[in-house]
This record gives sequence, structure tokens and C-alpha cells, in this order.
Amino acid sequence: MQPTGVLRDGAVRVGGDARQRFYDSRGYGRPLSGNEIALTRVEAAHLLFRGDLSGIDLGDDEGASGIGETVGFERFFVASAAAESRFAVRYLVYADLRDRGFYLSPVREGWDGGRDGADFGDDVDLIAYERGSTPDTGDVLHPVRVVGERESLPAAGLAGRTLAVVDEESDLTYFAATEPEMGGATDYEPPATLSGVLLSDRVVVWDAPERLYERGFYGQPLTGRAAEIEGAVQLSLLEAASLASDGVLTLDEAIGGAGKTGRTDDPAAATAAILDRGRAVEGERFDRRLAVYRELRRGKAVPKTGFKFGADFRTYLDVETIEDLPHSTHLVRVVEPDHVFSPRELSLDVRLAGGVRKEMTFALTDGSPVRGDAGDGADRADGDDATGTDADIEWLAVTRLTP
Repeated sequence: MQPTGVLRDGAVRVGGDARQRFYDSRGYGRPLSGNEIALTRVEAAHLLFRGDLSGIDLGDDEGASGIGETVGFERFFVASAAAESRFAVRYLVYADLRDRGFYLSPVREGWDGGRDGADFGDDVDLIAYERGSTPDTGDVLHPVRVVGERESLPAAGLAGRTLAVVDEESDLTYFAATEPEMGGATDYEPPATLSGVLLSDRVVVWDAPERLYERGFYGQPLTGRAAEIEGAVQLSLLEAASLASDGVLTLDEAIGGAGKTGRTDDPAAATAAILDRGRAVEGERFDRRLAVYRELRRGKAVPKTGFKFGADFRTYLDVETIEDLPHSTHLVRVVEPDHVFSPRELSLDVRLAGGVRKEMTFALTDGSPVRGDAGDGADRADGDDATGTDADIEWLAVTRLTP
């Protein structure tokens, strides 16, 4: 005969040979004194569903019609859903991962979640261990965060988590959230000086060296079948602002915006003019995108527009020549540090990136420059035109996962 559990203070206690039967052999619950164990509601519900418990005595917990009332799976499931928020979606994920062969430890306030539970914050619902290992012996394979389709999902701090999204029909989709390596191997130094003309939303360099585009993948050449003009390259405002900030680009003139201005031989003045134009056409997003662009370039990756894919950038890690251009590796969306995903939005981005053989990556930043090296605790610069300094950027890559 299968044992009966007793609900007490939000946990289900099971005696008899429960430790050997459930904890030692299958990783359910946590041991108490003797052979007794304590189960979370989600674990107890799963054992009830499997027929490994004959029932659960609700005791004097809310929902019991009287002390000593013993209920089966259906009544216990409904009572637990009323007592704990998100119980239903957590149970669906727990049961699915158990069916996939994982031993699991639920994580909640006041519950250690196995020996590794203290290592995770309250954004983790379940810990899945390496297959075949128990909470006492195994290493953590998936710190699982359960998300309902209609819940919101803050982007900050997601790296290192496995996301289990439960849709409205109770189907499950898993995503791996990681911190990607965004460095590349493109070995190119721009020329010492360039001069261009600032138009409404781009800069034209009339006498650009061939290697600027062919080797550095900067800009887009002005070409045509019967063109007689050579060396003319159109730079985006991001490319132009970055080159000006590095002391490379000056302006012969600026057209549009407040009108036409004359020659700007000082790269700092050119930087200010291009930044003003960028903010005028794009608002504060321009600073965030510029910070990410410059960080990628500093890391020897080459960012190009990701417009065709609904992203800010696509990235190339090792450009040797345009004639032998490698496949781009990432789609990058630039978002604010407090950005909140909807699971539907996240699924759409990841699906699109996977369909074009790229990794969906998010850059979380407010675009504000900081003095000194990133991560040294330096204060933010007073001037917001100091684009030569590092900005705080948190990288997050999200991919589909089959546990």
C-alpha cells in the first residue's frame, strides 16, 4: 500500500520508508528526522499523480473541510493552486522535466532546494541536476525559471538561467539564457584621417581608401554599372560618430538639420555635430546603439545594420575581405537596462534568429559613458559626448533549448 502524506505549514510530510523510497532513490523532497521527508506541494502533487502516494491529509490547512480529511490528486491540485501563486505552471514544468529523466529540487522561500539552492535567487523555481544524479550527488545542469505566456520577464540578470515558458495551451518551450562571448578577430585599423560631408542621416566620404570598406567593412560604396566616381563611401551616423570619436573623421561641411555649416577640422567638433544629428533623427536610442557599436568594434567584431532581420545589428567576428565575407553570427537588439520582455516577444526574436542561423543577443545599456575601464566602479562622466569611454553593457544571448 502506498503511503499517505500530511500537509503541515505548506509542506507535505511523509513517514514510513519515505526517505529510502522517495529521497534516496529518486531525489524527491528533503530528509527530516529518521526516515521522514518533507515534500513541496509540487513534488507531492507529482507523486499523487503517479500513484506513489495514496492521498494527502490536508490537516487544518485552508481548504480542508475538517481535520484529517484525505484527498487525491484533483482536490490537492486545486487547493495548492489556490494556496501558491503560479503553482499550475510550475507543476507542468516539474512534471515535464521529471518525465525527461531529471531529478529536481524546487526552490522557494524557506526551502533550501537541495545543496545548491542557496546559490540562486528568488528568480529560480526549479533546479535540474545532471541526469541520473540526485540533489546530494549531482551538479546543477539547469537553474529553471518558469514563466507563463502572459507574464513579464525582466531582461537584467537572466544570463545563466533556463527559461521554461508555458503557453496558454500548456505547451512548454525552453530557452537557454547565457552571457555570450562577443569578441572577434577582425584585425583592421582605420586610416589616420578621413574627411566627409554630413548629410541628413549619413556621412559621405568622397576619397575613402579601398580598405575602409573592403577590409574594415565600414560603410557602403557609392557604385553603379557606369560609375566614374571611385572611393566614395556612405557611412551610417553610428559609423561616422565612432570614427570621429576615435579622432579619425572630420567634416568638410554639414548639410541638413539646422542648415549648412562650414568645414569642421577638429574631430571633437565633428563628433559633436554627428551626435547632435543622430539624436535628432533617432532620439536617445542613438546613444545606446552607439555605445554597443563601439564596444563591438573595440572587441574586433564588425557590427552592421540588422534592419532586414528586425534587429539593431548583425555581427561578423572575423572579416578578412568582403569578397570572402563569413556568415554573420549574432543578431543584436539594444535595449535599456530595465527592459522587460513578454515571452511572445522573446520567442519571436529567438525564432527569427534561429531561422537565419544566428544567435539572438541583447545588449542592455543606457548608453551613458563612464570614466576609466568598464567595471572599475568609476563614476559616470558629466558630459554625454564622451563617446571614447566605455559604457556599461550587459550581454544576454537567448536560444531554443531541448533539455
